[in-house]
Amino acid sequence: MTNENKKDDFIFGLRPVIEAIEAGKTIDKIFVQNALQGPIYAELKTILAQHKIRPNYVPIEKLNRFTRKNHQGVVAFISDVPFHRVEDIVPQLFEEGKTPFLLILDRLTDVRNFGAICRTAECVGVDAIIIPEKGGAPINSDAIKTSAGALYNIKICKEPNLAHAVDFLQQSGISVFAATEKAQKLIYDVNFTEPCAIVMGNEETGISKEVMHHSDEKIKLPIEGKTQSLNVSVACGAILYEAVRQKIVATATL
Repeated sequence: MTNENKKDDFIFGLRPVIEAIEAGKTIDKIFVQNALQGPIYAELKTILAQHKIRPNYVPIEKLNRFTRKNHQGVVAFISDVPFHRVEDIVPQLFEEGKTPFLLILDRLTDVRNFGAICRTAECVGVDAIIIPEKGGAPINSDAIKTSAGALYNIKICKEPNLAHAVDFLQQSGISVFAATEKAQKLIYDVNFTEPCAIVMGNEETGISKEVMHHSDEKIKLPIEGKTQSLNVSVACGAILYEAVRQKIVATATL
């Protein structure tokens, strides 16, 4: 059993999951057995739709890996961290007179990378982190621990479609920079002092084609050694601190 599946992070069974949702628990991920049927599942399905929670339909073998007890075809992972929607956060930032500074994490799967990035992001003043509903690392006790508690102090936006979220940001006047080693521009050649969002991609495959296509500009870090890539957490920290440097310099010259 992996760290994702600690007993304090998930619940199972139709009625317990229904009660958890109705009690206001934050559902990080929910897995439902393929072709599950029955009146109680119909009730759960209605509640999921009401709360805009999208289940992951999986074979029973996957559920059996989470627990050997009678899960009744449903396993839900709970997060202590509340989730927000980007369309609520961005207008609020502008109303408060802030210059939005956002981070988009496209399908990062390693919990420790995710937690470390959240820690750095909170330290440098990122206003919110945008993640996909599916395909990302679980926001569980390991993520919170790795973030040194920073996950409690930074807003996390879970979005069903990151490309649509990017479109919304652009329509709101926010520039979106995609970090990729294939870029022509270095991070020092773009302006981070205006409203902006930085996209970091999956540890193995990078940023998805759809999100890359929707981004305004591609940026990269200079690599002088033989190793052609950095750990995503390290790379993200370097980019975020360049943004901070630019903001400090811009403020000092006002």
